[in-house]
Amino acid sequence: MKQKMIKTAIVILNWNGIDHLKKFLGVVVENSSYPGTEIFIADNGSTDGSVDWVEESFPSVKLIKFGKNHGFAEGYNLALKQIDAEYYILLNSDVEVTPGWIEPLVLYMERNQDTAACQPKIRSLQNKEYFEYAGAAGGYIDKYGYPFCRGRIFNYVEKDTGQYNDNKHIFWSSGACMIVRAAAWEKCNGFDSDFFAHMEEIDLCWRFHKTGYKVCFISESVVYHVGGGMLPYDSPFKTYLNYRNNLFLLHKNLPSPSFRKILFIRKSLDALAAGMFLLNGKFAFFHSVWRAHMDYYKYMGSLKIKRDFVKTQTISDISVPILNKSIVFEFYLKRKKTFDKLKMNIL
Repeated sequence: MKQKMIKTAIVILNWNGIDHLKKFLGVVVENSSYPGTEIFIADNGSTDGSVDWVEESFPSVKLIKFGKNHGFAEGYNLALKQIDAEYYILLNSDVEVTPGWIEPLVLYMERNQDTAACQPKIRSLQNKEYFEYAGAAGGYIDKYGYPFCRGRIFNYVEKDTGQYNDNKHIFWSSGACMIVRAAAWEKCNGFDSDFFAHMEEIDLCWRFHKTGYKVCFISESVVYHVGGGMLPYDSPFKTYLNYRNNLFLLHKNLPSPSFRKILFIRKSLDALAAGMFLLNGKFAFFHSVWRAHMDYYKYMGSLKIKRDFVKTQTISDISVPILNKSIVFEFYLKRKKTFDKLKMNIL
């Protein structure tokens, strides 16, 4: 049963994250007294005592309990069905928020009814002068589906010197910390549960754009992210999810004129990456890419249904901030390591 309607619900999805909760939940509670805000922990069947600790330590925090781990995507889908709010703030358990972080996000959403989601500036907790990999100053993709950020391209992360201190329309907002308009979430059916984890927010933001919404970066709000909390960035399973989910993303959302061509090129680039893993003796990562492609073909039936649904929601004559060239080529061959060196043209 849904709670009584509230303005803003901060929802932290937890799975055996008691260490992160002990370190960061108190900071969230302390810095989230903005009017109309309530905090929820949605627990994905933890077995580490997380739920008992939250109940004893923070009785004001509301708990939603699941009997098993539904993954990031479906975990949030199930949790938000039980929360009646105008805005959801999806917040990773390994994020340190700062004083005043909520107000700029909510005020921007209030003043811009055409905006579906926003993200704050996300810096690294380990090195606070630098952006953090998963989001930085707002996310983009290139024409072949490779994600990157203002402040982070592949593994090159920039120092934050104020170069991106402007509110900006972006392609995707980071699932590490993002505010979402509940009406837009419901219209676009939330996350795709088949993604399980990784890139589900990029897929959702692409659907936001297709239905006429905007996605934005708000520089006045700042948080610090540990990153790789559940899966390290160099995890073979994470590699599998990223390659598989990227194919899901493209299959569902690519416009029809370029659908087959872009998918063919992307698959060829993946084959090249798999070959490099093999040559470098990274057999687990080679297997991750191979498995990702095999599983992609298993989902063809459901992907067709989802692609057809996306087409029914797509508004004509919309432009989205996608880099109309290869970020791989720009980064590795042209040596363009920072976002400001890219010439963004809209597809």
